[in-house]
Amino acid sequence: MFVSFFPLLVAGPIERATHLLPQVENKRKFDYSKAVDGWRQILWGLFKKVVIADNCAEFANIIFNNSGDYSGTTLLLGAILFAFQIYGDFSGYSDIALGTARLLGFELLRNFAFPYFSRDIAEFWRRWHISLSSWFKDYLYIPLGGSKVGTWKKVVNTFIIFLVSGFWHGANSTFLAWGFLNALYIMPLILSNKNRHHVKIVAKGSSWPSLKDFRKILFTFSLTVFAWIFFRAESITHAFRYIKSLFRGLFAISAYEETFNFLLYKVGLALPVLILLFLLVEWQGREHNYAIEKVGIKYPKMLRWSFYYALVIAIFLFTGKEAQFIYFQF
Repeated sequence: MFVSFFPLLVAGPIERATHLLPQVENKRKFDYSKAVDGWRQILWGLFKKVVIADNCAEFANIIFNNSGDYSGTTLLLGAILFAFQIYGDFSGYSDIALGTARLLGFELLRNFAFPYFSRDIAEFWRRWHISLSSWFKDYLYIPLGGSKVGTWKKVVNTFIIFLVSGFWHGANSTFLAWGFLNALYIMPLILSNKNRHHVKIVAKGSSWPSLKDFRKILFTFSLTVFAWIFFRAESITHAFRYIKSLFRGLFAISAYEETFNFLLYKVGLALPVLILLFLLVEWQGREHNYAIEKVGIKYPKMLRWSFYYALVIAIFLFTGKEAQFIYFQF
């Protein structure tokens, strides 16, 4: 039962038997409120996957597969689109899995907690693929001694965790480079004991982040986008060639003209608008388990259902070209 539970069978979240099996043994009755909540999370997961991730995938693939033909700003656009692709793809799948399980009366482990609103890399890794991070922590990091060791051993343990995480995604030098780079990112926080500095959600209770928090979010997102280049590249040579071209042509006027034309004539206006609306909804729902768990819950029924129908219509109107779930290959 545990190994064949279909909502998480292929790509997670990585569930613990001690968490799932007691739910199997307990008697379950249909709960209307949980079922509605499950459908709501499935709806948001579908929107993230087929509208955000699949549309971003189409243009990220064009740029990455023909990176030698584009200027620095277009390559930067490709890296950003891939960042939204992989987040929408995997967190969308996780939302669908959690929502489906809830329809059956099961509560699976939360797998994403708005990672792109993180203020440092340590916070990002507490919010990205939570079930995998906690698995590595319990079964690798703590047995190695965790943080209750000397500084040098702590550094070694951290690099082991991230290199193994890279290797888990595939026996390819690009994944190892991605893991190594993230270990470098987090090292200053580990050495200065600031890796638990940002635990609570950003700007809790506020409509907008402070300027300081916004700068931190933007910087952390930039580091993450840069690391994703290695994750997406076909080879380590491709990754370095991509990065070299990105920085070399980043400030040329012609580069901005090319990127503007790419956005206008290939991407169109719909995708940037959808991404912006997606970010706004995610921001407004960041204090909850998923973005639309409570969004509009106090609104009049007509307004709330109009929002749900708008998502359904968007799924039908703006579904991108079918793309396999990225994490199905790992």
